[in-house]
Amino acid sequence: MAQGKRNGGNPFREQSLTVNGVKTAMLVGGAGEPLVFLHGGGVFSGFDFAIPWTERFKVYIPFHPGFGASGDDPELAEMHDYVLHYLELFDQVGLERGLRLVGFSMGGWLAAELALEHRRRLAKLVLVAPAGLRDPEHPGTDLFRIPPEEVPGYLVHDFGVIARHLPKEPDPDFVAARYREMTTVARIAWEHPFSRLLPRWLHRINLPTLLVWGEDDRLIPCAQSATWARLIPGAVVRTFPNAGHLVLDERPEAVKAVGEFLA
Repeated sequence: MAQGKRNGGNPFREQSLTVNGVKTAMLVGGAGEPLVFLHGGGVFSGFDFAIPWTERFKVYIPFHPGFGASGDDPELAEMHDYVLHYLELFDQVGLERGLRLVGFSMGGWLAAELALEHRRRLAKLVLVAPAGLRDPEHPGTDLFRIPPEEVPGYLVHDFGVIARHLPKEPDPDFVAARYREMTTVARIAWEHPFSRLLPRWLHRINLPTLLVWGEDDRLIPCAQSATWARLIPGAVVRTFPNAGHLVLDERPEAVKAVGEFLA
């Protein structure tokens, strides 16, 4: 593993691993029991919300292949490919037992797949507005049908929360990074935006599970939380008003609730 670098007062340092031939960048910070955060389909807003978790846990935030400083691998074409990628990463880092796993949006789908297949590695699970479950009564918005310039407005209740992360003028590098991310998401979810197996197998998640949602989520409706809770035995639901899809960015109390649940 390469030596990491730290920025100012931010507790995270960036490390670089090679996972089955794929360069994988990862932020690491804090001390304590391990907490892994699996991000969603975009990383432009960063992970400052996770800083409070470093006071209790050793926090790992890997960038999926095709995102951030991680490399690309077009052969990773379905969610289970990413499950295998992360099992390999967990083995390298020594995360074999007692893992607190938090997954957001697409990362929530990934976290659910990891939990139902490899639950013995995990101590607790948090799914934040997870994707991947077909709920005909409360359908989500098709991300690929939203004009790119309108996507940020779908992510938050208060646009000011993410405005500082967006360029004031057209920025080719920013646009290229978003195109790269969307290409990666499309490779996974264009033809199969849902898992047909999740409803059948989510009952295997027999560990403490928290579901977190923003009540104003325009991408994956908060009402889907009831469906997930019905399928995961004993799952607890926490919803937060005046918050959209990026509930962890908008509501510090949601971040606090996750930390308290995992502690």
